[in-house]
Order: sequence, then C-alpha cells, then structure tokens
Amino acid sequence: MGVFVFLPLVLPLTAWPVARLAEQRLHPRTATRLLTAVAGVLAVCSTLCLGLLVIVGTAQLPGNPLPDGWSDPEVRAAVPYDEVAGRAAIPALLAVLVSCAWAAWRHARVRRRAVAALAGLPAGPVAVLPDPDPYAYALPGRHDRVVVSAGMLAGLKAAERRALFAHERAHLTGRHHRHLLVVHLAARANPFLRPLRTAVTYTAERWADEDAAIAVGSRRTVARAIGKAALMARAPLAVTLPAFAAAGPVPRRVAALMRPAPAGRAWPSAFTAVGLAVWGAAAGATVSALFSANSAVTLFAILRAATPM
Repeated sequence: MGVFVFLPLVLPLTAWPVARLAEQRLHPRTATRLLTAVAGVLAVCSTLCLGLLVIVGTAQLPGNPLPDGWSDPEVRAAVPYDEVAGRAAIPALLAVLVSCAWAAWRHARVRRRAVAALAGLPAGPVAVLPDPDPYAYALPGRHDRVVVSAGMLAGLKAAERRALFAHERAHLTGRHHRHLLVVHLAARANPFLRPLRTAVTYTAERWADEDAAIAVGSRRTVARAIGKAALMARAPLAVTLPAFAAAGPVPRRVAALMRPAPAGRAWPSAFTAVGLAVWGAAAGATVSALFSANSAVTLFAILRAATPM
C-alpha cells in the first residue's frame, strides 16, 4: 500500500477551492448536492483509512484478540511508519466515532424535543407556536411541518410571511436537513472538511431562497423578509435543522437575491475557473475512493495470507 494509504486523510484539501467557488458561481441546488456528495465520500474514505491503520496498530499490542499472523513483519511492511501510524490511528478513530455518534445523538434529541413541543397543536403542515421569541424552522419527519412563532409572524407583513413559508417548504421539499447532517458528520470525521460544511450551510439557505423567490414571484420580497427575520431571529435549534435567516451570511444572501436569478446549468465548463475547481473536487473524491478501496483490498489479501488456516 505504501504512502498511498495516507492519501485519503489529506485529499479533502483538494475540495477547498470548490467550496469557495461553488458558493459564488454554481446554482445553490447544484452546489449543495455536489459539496454534500464530495464531503460524504471523502469522510467515508478517510475513516476507512483510519480503520486500516488501526488494524495494523492493534495487532502490535500485547494481549490483542487478533490472529498472531497479523503482527508479522510482512503485514506491518504494508504501512509506512507502522509503529507510529498504527498506534496513533487508534485514538484518532475512537475520537471520530465518538464525535460522530454524539453529533447524531444530539441531532436526534433536538428533533424529538421539537416534535414533543408540537404534540398539543392541531395537525397540519404549519405549526404556529404562541411564543413571543421570533423564530422559524423546517421540521422534517413522517409529517413534515413548518414551525413558526407568533413573534416572528408579528414582525412580518403578509407578503413577507408568504416568503417565509415558501422558504421553509423549500427546505422540506429539498430534504436540506439530510445535506446538513451529512456535511456536519463529515466535518467531524475529518476536520479538513469543515469548509465544505460551512459552504453547504450557506448554499442550502440560498437554494431555499431561490425556490421561495419563484414561489412568491418576487426576489425583493424574499430579500426583505430575510433581512427582517435576521434582525429578530435567535440561534437555530441545531445546525442540522434549517432555520429561516439564521444560517449563512445574511447580507450575502440578500445581495444575491437583489441580482438576477442564477443560471440552472448543472455542470460548468471545464475551461472556466469554477469548472476546474468542480472537476478537481470530483477527481479528488474519486482518487480518494480508489486509493481507499485499493488499500482495503490489499490489506485484506495480506491479512488473509497471514491468517493461519
């Protein structure tokens, strides 16, 4: 395997250029889907890389339950600096698993609490809470609902309320919470993916902004609603639940809505700056997946040969 086994740990750096350019040059829908896919693939590959290193490192520890042949010099030779890399990977992988598990548990807990808060309200696609604090968010589930407080509605005019509801419905229709959860877990699996998490948090909001502008027929109305809500809104319940005007730089979102709608072209030309970044990120994710698969297959073959029959 050689040094190539370490590549999936650092290849997420290749996605940094597209994270920035995607926010500015791609349609928000395309940017969100692309960055989520890239982040997910790179996170899985880097975690698999740590897992392979852990196998080599664990086999060196006295009293381990693994076959004795797995600690043979031929197995350790497959990983450069096996003494250091193998043992360092053990706490690293443990930290990744604990961090991702905690984030997933917190996400599930917040959703359960949000659902419980609506238990006494009439069923329907919209839930208005008699709360003077201004907030609004999309709550996915078996029955998707838009949750908004009376305080938020009181601060918006009728047209702006329509923009708010259209924005939150767009979050539910696009299943944006799934994109946010994937990139949030990916960033916990590999810190190099944090720029992609930030970018997707912004592009998911921009995607909902554009869908809301189409639904209400006025980009200015949506921009005005976002600006007003941002002045009133508090922090969202969780980073994986889309909240109106709470995620992403609001001035940039308002400025984007004051310009013409972005082109809906899915993939830019490879002869442009953004096209090179997009294809570079896709190539980085592909290379990472290939190296991870090659390392896994190679190590499996080595371990199988070293396992007593």
